[in-house]
Formats: sequence, structure tokens, C-alpha cells
Amino acid sequence: MGIEIKVPVLPESVMDATVVKLYVQQGDVVDRDAPVMDLETDKIVLEVPAPEKGVVSEIKTQVGATVKANEVLVVLDNSQKTKASEKKPKVIQKNERSPMPVASPAAEKIAGENNIDLSILTGTGKGQRITKQDVLNLIGQQNIDLSDTKKVKDKTVTPETVPSAKPSTDTSQKTERPQRREPMSRLRQRIAQRLLQAQQEAAILTTFNEINMQAVMDARVHYKGEFEKRYGARLGFMSFFVKACAQALQNYPIANASIDGNDIIYHDYIDIGIAISSPRGLVVPVLRNVQNSSFGDIETQILKMAQKARDAKLTLDDLTGGTFSISNGGVFGSMLSTPLLNPPQSAILGMHNISPRAMVENGEIVIRPMMYLALSYDHRLIDGRDAVQFLLSIKQDLEDPSRLLIGL
Repeated sequence: MGIEIKVPVLPESVMDATVVKLYVQQGDVVDRDAPVMDLETDKIVLEVPAPEKGVVSEIKTQVGATVKANEVLVVLDNSQKTKASEKKPKVIQKNERSPMPVASPAAEKIAGENNIDLSILTGTGKGQRITKQDVLNLIGQQNIDLSDTKKVKDKTVTPETVPSAKPSTDTSQKTERPQRREPMSRLRQRIAQRLLQAQQEAAILTTFNEINMQAVMDARVHYKGEFEKRYGARLGFMSFFVKACAQALQNYPIANASIDGNDIIYHDYIDIGIAISSPRGLVVPVLRNVQNSSFGDIETQILKMAQKARDAKLTLDDLTGGTFSISNGGVFGSMLSTPLLNPPQSAILGMHNISPRAMVENGEIVIRPMMYLALSYDHRLIDGRDAVQFLLSIKQDLEDPSRLLIGL
């Protein structure tokens, strides 16, 4: 009897999962803990490993299939009596991926629908990653080649079928305008549901302020070398904002609370979610107990979470909980936005890009690196005064970072 690889136990709120990638084929030899396939739920992507070394004797599912907990996915044969095939089977080892070039999920889907071998493509994305546009460009080139072939064949028709040389004046035909339909990923569907829920269930209001980032920028330049040497991570802007938010949340605990029916839940800890853009969509991993974390702890955690997001390794535990969130649209060039709440949280801070602007200081016009801040909050719970003072607290701490050291 073979070894059955089953769908792992799913979280209580997750009913099923979708097969998004297969790393093996029938006849492949896989090592213990080597990846077999990826499953996507509406919250995370799960990698299913091989429990033991063996030969893939049967694959009971396919990409795009919906599976439930404990459903058999793959059967391995670990018998020593397995006959050797004429062709030596491929061996999949731990931490090894398919020899196919790395491609985005959208590129893989389009390639599959058009029977395109991704191994013939050279990716133009970061790290030679094959993008959706790479596949579309190849399809467009193939269509041009087919069109040229048809023209050659049309020239070989018999004289009886040769059309008149008179140029056509018919302008009724329109150029074909192709379109594509792609199903939403489970994660994207969940994001859509959460954003709609936030708008429908909360009284969202946004207040704005601006901060002079010169002091933070000077501190980063002064300490970046020593900081990276000690912690193995860059001293970024985010750690300053996380620390400033943690201080403000302690001063205004109502912004760290949430509504549960007719009750207010006050949290005596501060877990801050950091919005990160991943290949599969927006994810918000949570930094735990940041009220007790140093700058080094925060930057190390952010680096770890960002890497896990890129590698689709975030677990459900990484994404659940959170009492407050920070979204940094500035990395994409956003000047100003109104971020949406992450239910059941009651507030979220939006960061934006840093731009040199003319400011008046002591009666003189000077150029300063300025950033707009936006605080969206649930007005059912947080009054406008508290929201404005909360944002002002962040502004004061960032324009004078020494305040963070003494807890003002």
C-alpha cells in the first residue's frame, strides 16, 4: 500500500482550498519534506510536503481543483521492489522547485490555457521571473507568424479564385479587440470581501496631517551602518512609524480597541499589522507586542515577514489578530489616500511618499522633506478629537524621535 499525501487540517473558518501549483509528475522520485503542491485558501497559501521519500505513483487532483481537509492528493510508492523505468525518474529534493523557470501565477495560467511551454521563455521580471506580459508577447508573436503563413497560402490559390485587384472600400469591419477572463484567486476574493465589509459595517472617517521627515532621515543616515551590523537589517522608516504608533496607542487606547456587538474590547497589548504587497495580493502580517519591541526587533520582524510573503510562506498565525494597521502607499508613489479599515480593527495609518516642499519656519521659507499622513478610523468608536490628537502624537514623535526614547 502506498503513502497517501492528504490535504492538511485547515483552520476552523476555512472550509476548502484550491490547488494552485503542482511540483511533481507521476513517476517522479521525491525526498522527504520536498514540496509536492501548493494549496491556496482565502487567507494563506499552504505548501504540502512529502512525508517520506518515494515515487509518485498517482496524482488524484489537478491545478484549479477544490479540495477539502484530509482529501487524498498524491500517492507515493516507497516499495523497494518498484521496477526501474527505462528513463531515470526526476528526483525532487527538499526545498527544490520544478525545473520550470519561475513564473508569476498569472503567467502560468495564461501559458496553460494556450499550451505554451514556459521553458522556451526568458523572463524579464526581477530575477528573470516570467511575467504575464512575457507570455502575452509570445502569444502575439505566434499570432503574427500564423497570420504571415496564412498570407503565403492565400497567394497559392488558383486563378479562378483570385479576387479582383480593385482595392476594397468596405470599412464596416472593425479591428478585433481581444479580452481575457481570469477567475479571482481565493486570496483576492477574500481581500474583496474584507474591504467591502469595512465599508458596509463601519462609519469610516479620515483625518490628515503632514510631518517633516528631516529628523528621521538624519537619524537613519547617522545610525544605518551600526544598526545593520548589529541587527542584520536596514534601519527603515517603518520602525520609526511602528514605534510612534505604539506610543500613540498607549496614550489613546481607544484607537487600539474594537467593537464587538454592543461592547468595546480594549486590548492591553499592541499588535500592529503591516500591509505588504505580495505576488498573490495584499497581505497584512502582524507584528506582536510591539509595545515591548526595540527598533531592531521591529526591523528584523518586518524583514522576516516580507520574505515569507514573497515566498508564499506566511502562515495563518502570521496573519490573524492585529489591533492596528499601517499601510505604506508611499513606496508606490502615492501622495495622499484614505486607507480602509481592516475589520475588526478601528483605525489604520496611511503613509505616503516623501516630497521636498516649501515650508515656513520662523518666518522664512525653507525646503523640507514632507510626508502626508492619513488616519482612517471608525467614528462609531473614536471621536474626532481623539483621532486628531492621536495623529498629532505621531507627528510630534517623528519630528523629534528622541521623544520615543523617553516615552512622551
